[in-house]
Amino acid sequence: MPGWRDEIEARVRGEIVRDAPLAPRTAIRVGGAADLLVRPADPDALAELLRAVRALGVPLSILGGGANTLVADAGVRGVVLKLPQDFPGESTSGATLVLAAGAPTSRLPARAHGLGLVGMEFIAGIPGTLGGCVAMNAGTRLGEMKDVVTRVELATAEGAGFVPAAALGFAYRTCRLPPGAVVTRVEVTLRAGDVAASAALMAEDREKRRKTQPLDRPTFGSTFRNPEGDFAGRLIEAVGLKGHRVGNATWSTVHANFVTNLGGATARDVLALVKLARSRVKERFGLDLEAEVRLLGEFLAEDLADVTGITHS
Repeated sequence: MPGWRDEIEARVRGEIVRDAPLAPRTAIRVGGAADLLVRPADPDALAELLRAVRALGVPLSILGGGANTLVADAGVRGVVLKLPQDFPGESTSGATLVLAAGAPTSRLPARAHGLGLVGMEFIAGIPGTLGGCVAMNAGTRLGEMKDVVTRVELATAEGAGFVPAAALGFAYRTCRLPPGAVVTRVEVTLRAGDVAASAALMAEDREKRRKTQPLDRPTFGSTFRNPEGDFAGRLIEAVGLKGHRVGNATWSTVHANFVTNLGGATARDVLALVKLARSRVKERFGLDLEAEVRLLGEFLAEDLADVTGITHS
């Protein structure tokens, strides 16, 4: 009797890979395989996938650009959805751009500058996809996604439609997306301005990141959100963990809020570092560090013991 993977392969058009390794598809290069990795060919194929997983009772996880994501060593059960970079439906009207959620973040400034638009300088150097940036309200000292997003298209098994940014509860590194909804397109509104000055500001920001962040090794990006009035990196360094190593993962000696993969790190190694930092900072400063990282997949119960402040999907 055909299994659920056979059923999805028969119903959904697009790229479908069984037992697909996910580590190469994440920024930190850690984790096991997905039972089934699916890249739908177009919105109709995505809708069919969402209907199929609901009818079959198969778990569905979404993988954007792989930044800020820790995949379990045992992998991810069910379907992992990864939208293509060139999902149909991109458009431009005046200062408003509609871009594919699966597109790399670099597409936004490239398209904007080509149209003489500015206002998205904060996205310089942020890894991942535009959909992922929406999901975590990514940003820097120069701004964040909520400053430019006007609407987001969400797809469910019932269909797709745009919702206004005001309905998404944007806050610091936070966006409240409806359960089961997939971001497929992102609408941003920018402004006309000095493109040369914008490009220079972005180059300056990228150079600052290059000097102050461990970009020479696989890393999430920032592991914890900054507590109000303080910096997570300062707190981690203050409790003696800068450079601390577990297995083949370490808190960076360049920036203490970055976990880096020294080569062959496991999700268990990384999670141990994250838990240790939260524990020590709580003990010394009474603060609960809140992770920007989300856990994806089948973690062991002992690895998840005492894990709080981290989203697990």
